[in-house]
Amino acid sequence: MAAVFGDHAGQARRFAELLAGTGVAHGLIGPREVPRLWERHVLNCAVVSDAFPHGARVLDVGSGAGLPGVALAIRRPDLDVHLVEPMLRRTTWLEHAIAELALESCTVHRARAEELHGRLDAPYATARAVARIGKLARWTFPLLSPGGTLVALKGEQAAEELDAERAALTRLGMVDARIRHYGEALLASPTTTVEVVIGVAAGNARKTSRRARARRATGPAS
Repeated sequence: MAAVFGDHAGQARRFAELLAGTGVAHGLIGPREVPRLWERHVLNCAVVSDAFPHGARVLDVGSGAGLPGVALAIRRPDLDVHLVEPMLRRTTWLEHAIAELALESCTVHRARAEELHGRLDAPYATARAVARIGKLARWTFPLLSPGGTLVALKGEQAAEELDAERAALTRLGMVDARIRHYGEALLASPTTTVEVVIGVAAGNARKTSRRARARRATGPAS
């Protein structure tokens, strides 16, 4: 644990306690997951923080129990992490957890990703166990800044999933995609991600569309 979290190991330990306690009681974590919380969940998510540059804004879409978002924020307090989750009982738990952990770099948004299109954006989005990469792209690409990257935590079938969805991703604005592995020197089973980059032109087109929708919503200036 210390090898991953360093000086923040105490916060990480408390996060795991919350997951094993009220996280289970609220239905965010299954009871069978408690014995493997560290390796399968907390550490598995935390090592992906290496994907983001210093000070980056990261949107965790479908945050659920704060995985990966809270784990990222603990390991990397320099990140500006936004937890996007539509279910009230989950957002209530997340707000309590980030207060308990004193994570000043975390913000909770109770909303579906689609509801935040035009209201929230960032150079990075991430998600874990939310949807296949094609559906996830439809939800998250409109939230990405021009040239932004979706970092999706996936399992052993990551390459096959990317190949199956590549054409659809290209239509949505993807210009590059890669499979990456994190924590190879720290974990018995490294974390695999699919990282999809959108084009600058695609991002700019979405920004123009957002401005047009905003003008239509507010009407002509007097």
